[in-house]
Amino acid sequence: MKRRSFGPGAKVSVFTLGLMRALASPLQLQQVVARALAIGINHFETAPSYGPSQVYLGQALAALAVPRCRYVITSKLLPGMDVGKGLAVVHATLQQVGLGQLDQLAVHGINRPEHLRWALHGPGAEILATCEAEGLVGQVGFSSHGSPEIVEQAITSGRFSFCSLHLHLLSPALLPLARQAMAAGMGVMAISPADKGGRLFDPPDLLRRQCAPFDPLELAYRWLLGHGVSTMTIGASHPSHLVWAQRLAQVGDGMAPTVAAAARQLDQVRQQRLQDTFCGQCRCCLPCPEGIDIPTLLRLRNLRLGHGMTAFCEERYGLIGQAGHWLPMVQGDACTRCGDCLPRCPRNLEIPALLQHTHGLLQGPPRRRLWG
Repeated sequence: MKRRSFGPGAKVSVFTLGLMRALASPLQLQQVVARALAIGINHFETAPSYGPSQVYLGQALAALAVPRCRYVITSKLLPGMDVGKGLAVVHATLQQVGLGQLDQLAVHGINRPEHLRWALHGPGAEILATCEAEGLVGQVGFSSHGSPEIVEQAITSGRFSFCSLHLHLLSPALLPLARQAMAAGMGVMAISPADKGGRLFDPPDLLRRQCAPFDPLELAYRWLLGHGVSTMTIGASHPSHLVWAQRLAQVGDGMAPTVAAAARQLDQVRQQRLQDTFCGQCRCCLPCPEGIDIPTLLRLRNLRLGHGMTAFCEERYGLIGQAGHWLPMVQGDACTRCGDCLPRCPRNLEIPALLQHTHGLLQGPPRRRLWG
């Protein structure tokens, strides 16, 4: 499998095995890890908050007798801990995975300004500095589910050498920031392009037709590779889930013209189907007095009406208000029709009406995140 630079550390395979799903038993994870190694994946992403993931990974690597030079491990640290607890978590991670040094440690979820302050100026800054000084970690980065503004501040802080971002074919808003990070020499990992990118492992028929001649998941992967991301996660729970990683193991650098054309066609079809209710995701409507993340909600409406992505959009909408700082807190029915957003919208959208329509279209039973 091709490998790409990931900050100043070791090169990583263009697919990263995310270890938050193959957790029914140690044997299940061992089988997935063995298959990943066999097809050339050398990068494993885990976290203390992923249940028994780290313990199972350490057991798998030991049982398979994998030489240390054959793998790179990224783990994470939740923001908000004091120095003592943070260092204890890092030491526990090292013990669980059976290593003296982590290749990479990411601040797990710089989603709010206080998380970034913790990492740059608070206890987190001391934790990260100590880990580097004592050789406990090779390089430090961050993941984020937050706003583009927070992501940009983290990238430009100069503190981090890699970042994990939600970069998706159907949600490319953070792509300019990914390019900025790569231009600064940072590694960039695309988080969950299959699942959080739209449940593309089980796409609706309409989306399948719109992505032709590619499978939707294939197009998403090829599009990300074409934009030059360092790596992208694949959350396999069975060895068979790695089939696309194997098929695309040797895809070359640069954007293939056929991939670019298919992605443009997908954008055009979405806009045509939405017509004058299409939200261009410019974020000019923010801030909302009621705390509604208007672009995120209207993006789900775009995908539901533009591509028939009912299951994915209902799932994500059901998580709003149920996942703390990991996702938006307020659904569309909280709109009071105050009209603050209306003069700021360059497309002159009737945003209050669209928010109400989105809520009626997607509301269902509350959901919960897989972990945390």
